[in-house]
Amino acid sequence: MDYLASSYFFDFDSDEIQNLITEFKTDSLSDKEKTKRLYIKVRDSWRYDPYNFRLSKENFKASKITLKAKGHCIEKSIILIACLRALKIPARLHLGKVKNHIGVEKLTKKFGTNELTPHGMVNVYLNNKWLKLSPAFNKSMCKICNVSPLEFDGENNSFLQEFNNQGNLFMEYLDDYGHFEDVPLEFIRNNVKAHYPHFFDNKGNVIKFKL
Repeated sequence: MDYLASSYFFDFDSDEIQNLITEFKTDSLSDKEKTKRLYIKVRDSWRYDPYNFRLSKENFKASKITLKAKGHCIEKSIILIACLRALKIPARLHLGKVKNHIGVEKLTKKFGTNELTPHGMVNVYLNNKWLKLSPAFNKSMCKICNVSPLEFDGENNSFLQEFNNQGNLFMEYLDDYGHFEDVPLEFIRNNVKAHYPHFFDNKGNVIKFKL
């Protein structure tokens, strides 16, 4: 598998992605340092928003996502992966199922549950090992939820905020769908349909997903 390849979704040759990585195109930074800084940039430059999840193909294209002010976990992961691959750092998409335990009233009202699937994160290959990291929750959102933002040190996994600052359960991982070389749009669509059938009509067409 090629975790450095450009694709329809990871279109890192686009002006939008190339502009994002301009400051990182230097030999003075190691791959580890580039990844750490890119992680923060993607985490905090786009506000996390799980309520505007579109299933159209173009919605998962990195260059298109960068034009938004906010994005859900998969969108933000796609941006980070495209940027990493543009810098010749191997990266891939990792999907799972999570359960949120704090501030879930709106979530439950919209989705019918406090479980979110598929949840997106990033695998990056640094120093001969794959690491998991999640750029989903921006710093300002974490402050509202009273949870420490995820930091990434380039050495260890950083994808789970299990507890908030009071020690209360914040996030729980329920299932792991594994990693993908490219964005598995059909898998994502089928997963969403299986877990949230009320968003589809009897022909399988989306009837409601801008929440």
